[in-house]
Amino acid sequence: MAVSKFLGLLMVMVFCGLMIGVNGLSMDYYMIRRCPFAEMIVRNKVTSALQDDPTLAAPLLRLHFHDCFVQGCDGSVLLDSTKDNTAEKDSPANLSLRGYELIDDIKDELENECPGVVSCADILAMAARDAVFSAGGPFYPIQNGRRDGRRSKIEDTRNLPPPFLNSTELINLFGNLGFDVRDMVALSGAHTIGVARCSSFKARLSNFDSTHDIDPSMNVNLAKALSRTCAAGDKAEQPLDPSRNTFDNAYFIALQQRAGVLFSDQSLFSSPRTRPIVNAYAMNEAMFAMDFQLAMQKMSFLNVKEGYAGEVRQNCRRIN
Repeated sequence: MAVSKFLGLLMVMVFCGLMIGVNGLSMDYYMIRRCPFAEMIVRNKVTSALQDDPTLAAPLLRLHFHDCFVQGCDGSVLLDSTKDNTAEKDSPANLSLRGYELIDDIKDELENECPGVVSCADILAMAARDAVFSAGGPFYPIQNGRRDGRRSKIEDTRNLPPPFLNSTELINLFGNLGFDVRDMVALSGAHTIGVARCSSFKARLSNFDSTHDIDPSMNVNLAKALSRTCAAGDKAEQPLDPSRNTFDNAYFIALQQRAGVLFSDQSLFSSPRTRPIVNAYAMNEAMFAMDFQLAMQKMSFLNVKEGYAGEVRQNCRRIN
């Protein structure tokens, strides 16, 4: 029943997207602009890359998140620093991002196919969607037409949610961007793929607070596993859930078992306000998939640039 409802909703959204568009975006944006194979090119490149390296799905999704949460979905996370400016990608919050070379490769092919038409911001949105699908997640329609931003500054990355926020702080941060509580929990489910570095969770392992040396919200086995990981240094990586390369609801099941790697993740189960949503997603993977794709579509509309407010970069790493 849940799957049939999801498919029905998807068909309605595709139809509505074709007819209406949001913030000047449209489902047939590149068909109108004589680049009909844009989405196919992105999809083929992403699929091929993930066949060679399945761990790349999470970084592609993360690139899109980190782009949209800072000045909107405008490709600003892709810009390189210059001698006069330190860009977003060189912020401590973004130093573990990867996938830039694949985005460059996609952009090069699109420039050969239809020069000056497909924005880097749209490439990020499509690549994230295709990465989710390749990892076993839902396939959702993308409205295109975002323009690329011309600003990328390290100080703007303060809008990114750090891993030590509790559920109330996450609700407030996401709420400031127009997301409700359910959106926030669904988007947090992106952590069903990927890894976290020791530096993002080591504070849970010693001197946690005035009464606990180790974070009491995590189970003993997880604490031991995280300690072993951190023995290799701050850059050592820990899978965020047991099926690190598969998009499923194992992340929410892990939270029920007090096995969330990040404090911010485990806080979703600790809080009475978000725990019912975690439990629902842990029990019903189709519900999570439906809510996730709706939240991703909402995120892809964040502060999009249109017209002269942006550009279509020739090279995703620098403004024209």
